[in-house]
Amino acid sequence: MTLTAEQEAIREVVREFAVEEIQPVARECDAEERFPEDVWDGLAELDLTALTVPEEYGGFDADPVTYAVVNEEVAYGTLAVATALSVHCLATSCIAEFGDESVREEWLPEMVSGRPVGAFCLSEPGAGSNPAEMTTRAERDGDGYVIDGDKQWITNGERAGVYVVFAKTAPGEITQFLVPGDADGLTVGPREDKLGLRASDTTSVSFDGVRVPERYRLTSEGRGLSAALSILTGGRIGIAAQSVGLAQDALDRAIDYTREREQFGEPLSAIQAVRHKLADMYTTVESGRLLTREAARKKAAGTADFPRAASVAKYVASEGAMDVTNEAVQLHGGYGYTTEFDVERLYRDAKITTIYEGTTQIQQTVIARSLLD
Repeated sequence: MTLTAEQEAIREVVREFAVEEIQPVARECDAEERFPEDVWDGLAELDLTALTVPEEYGGFDADPVTYAVVNEEVAYGTLAVATALSVHCLATSCIAEFGDESVREEWLPEMVSGRPVGAFCLSEPGAGSNPAEMTTRAERDGDGYVIDGDKQWITNGERAGVYVVFAKTAPGEITQFLVPGDADGLTVGPREDKLGLRASDTTSVSFDGVRVPERYRLTSEGRGLSAALSILTGGRIGIAAQSVGLAQDALDRAIDYTREREQFGEPLSAIQAVRHKLADMYTTVESGRLLTREAARKKAAGTADFPRAASVAKYVASEGAMDVTNEAVQLHGGYGYTTEFDVERLYRDAKITTIYEGTTQIQQTVIARSLLD
């Protein structure tokens, strides 16, 4: 799919930022488990923290294809930053789409600047792929609600200043709320010690008698789950795009290394078996990119098969990222297994793309259901 001149210009700007500002600090931030706040501020200066905010609130209001392009290029810098950005955008999307005018006016103009950071609280210790099993509750109390429960795997958990929270308001009825980061009774747990995305803060978040006014209820009672699934379906395009960006980074590093590294008196890139690996890696990356942009096009057009296209893109691109990073490590040989070379980090990061915002198995279920039902 060909990008418009404007989309290509945006892609070039974000790629330049990824190469010059994100990649140079990615390895160090991963090792130190530290989020690069200067990079975040740079994203804000490029209006990227405003991607999913409508223009009337100072936002970028990006179309789905542009959103995918930005996610791909930020992930080319590092997936940890791209993940933080996509979750922030999930939060702003929820506020923009479901909040009333007073809530949008209160929060969105500030969030376009990247501060406060947004978080999305759906998963729980006992409710991951099936959010209907959540136990967090929101009880009516006077002119507001009181929220009690625990959320798990929350990206931007400790950095966030606003949390979009899903809770049951009645048996089988899930509702969506906005909770400010300084609310009494909100507690952020310690960082998870993760395989990858180590620069991204992932925590638990607990709610103990957290009181919010009724206007901070983002959806009508019982409509929160359908709202969440709608937002997450679009979010899968972002994860697919990030998978492509990460895989492209791994491919580029493998190409550079095989050109420079000599074995048996010639560059690795002169060996036919290596060339075939690179060809397979390139094909995998391009397949993921084309499927992702086609899914974004269908989202923009509002076609009925958009949810299936989003799942196909996420499935192919995330599994492709695993394959490409694995081959990149293999082509680097022993060096690829060390932290001296970034392909080791890319390999660790790639795994999460097959898990969050719907595992590979969930994507397969969505695809099969759309074909058979």
